Amino acid sequence: MWEQIQANRRRSAGLIIGMVMILLVLGYVGGELLAPGVGIIGVAVALVIWGIQMAVYASSPQSLLLQGAFAREIHKDDSPQLFNVVEEMVLASGLGFMPKIYLVEDPAPNAFAVGRKPENSGVIVTSGLLHRLNRDELQGVIAHEIGHLKNRDVQFVTLAAVMLGSVVILSEIIWRSLRLGGRGRNRSSSRGGGQAQLILLVIALLLVVTGPLLARLLYFACSRKREYLADASSAQFTRYPEGLASALEKISRTPVTVGFVSKATAPMFIVNPLAAAGGAGWFSTHPPTDERVRILRAMGGASFGAYEAAFRKTHGGALIGQQSLRDCGRVYIRAASTEGPVESHADIKFISHRAMGYLRLRCNCGLEISVPEGYDQNTIRCIRCGSVLPIPTVIAPPLLPVAPPVIPTPDATPLQYKRAGKGWESFRCACGRTIQLSPNFAAPQVRCGGCQRLIGIA
Repeated sequence: MWEQIQANRRRSAGLIIGMVMILLVLGYVGGELLAPGVGIIGVAVALVIWGIQMAVYASSPQSLLLQGAFAREIHKDDSPQLFNVVEEMVLASGLGFMPKIYLVEDPAPNAFAVGRKPENSGVIVTSGLLHRLNRDELQGVIAHEIGHLKNRDVQFVTLAAVMLGSVVILSEIIWRSLRLGGRGRNRSSSRGGGQAQLILLVIALLLVVTGPLLARLLYFACSRKREYLADASSAQFTRYPEGLASALEKISRTPVTVGFVSKATAPMFIVNPLAAAGGAGWFSTHPPTDERVRILRAMGGASFGAYEAAFRKTHGGALIGQQSLRDCGRVYIRAASTEGPVESHADIKFISHRAMGYLRLRCNCGLEISVPEGYDQNTIRCIRCGSVLPIPTVIAPPLLPVAPPVIPTPDATPLQYKRAGKGWESFRCACGRTIQLSPNFAAPQVRCGGCQRLIGIA
């Protein structure tokens, strides 16, 4: 897909240049609209807004997105089957690096990818995706997101969103300034300016209104093509187009909507949560789901060539470059697997609570209690039987009577914790951070993610 990567870069450059021109023109006419003769100041304001947005883009904006989605990184011990699916698709795609995996506790099935660089790339899945889809369907969704990372789509979407945000912010500033009395000090000169100034005013107003719309049209037009290419990548990586087709149907027909979605983040999902089953208008970020499914099911194989043939038959026009088609070869569709969902609903909740730092206790009456991180008491009462349960906590080494109190540092004497069993186990560090030990944990010590202090495990 090197040809597609190069084409994506060219389109991205053209798109960004187009959005910059819209931004600068909007800044100039906005300045003239507010006060004649200050258009250059409007351009300067536009450049300042763009610079701030680009600074945010350069400082790993996915961290803000992950925090807004309450996404928590999970590890192989948390969900071995999910990691196995991701590892399979990384190998099949030749991606060259293992993206991080994040889980969002949300009943709506969906997924998206983030990251401008390999070291901060990640695939985000909702809890609803893991227990609603079988293995083939989940594999299709993961392969689609890996395709976005392989084709460098995530960088484009993030950068285009920054540019679109700059245009929208500038337009909003102009509108608010007008409402607060823009051009008020020039009314006397306006009366004698004649029709030329009136025409300039009308043109400026039209540009303020249409600027954000033009920027959105540029953004969404490129976004839709990238979804088709990611679908084609998924079919080739999995060698089973039906897996993604079935997953798209389930995701689009689910009655619940992703709880943390917004207009800014909706284009990143595999199916737009705000228009899951909607058609493809000019402002659609995704192609119609029904059309994507028809193309996948019309494939006579699993290669890029098979997807291109199905795309031309169903949609019309060309999608994949000729060099990529010549190099792809023939890929046969494999047989379907018989595996169901990779995790049960109860297991997903357990995984999510571990990722969020909950400390889990089991009372003698059989009730499992989830204690949130930051709980400052040493005991908790069971709501079923009333028993008082101690909170598992590290044992600090004894201090000499003459020793003054010290603040724990990473180099301080290691704390100690004695395991109660061989299953999943959680306990609290002296700093209050919850530590999770998996059944496979066999190291003699662990480092706290909060205070960085070593904890010996016995």
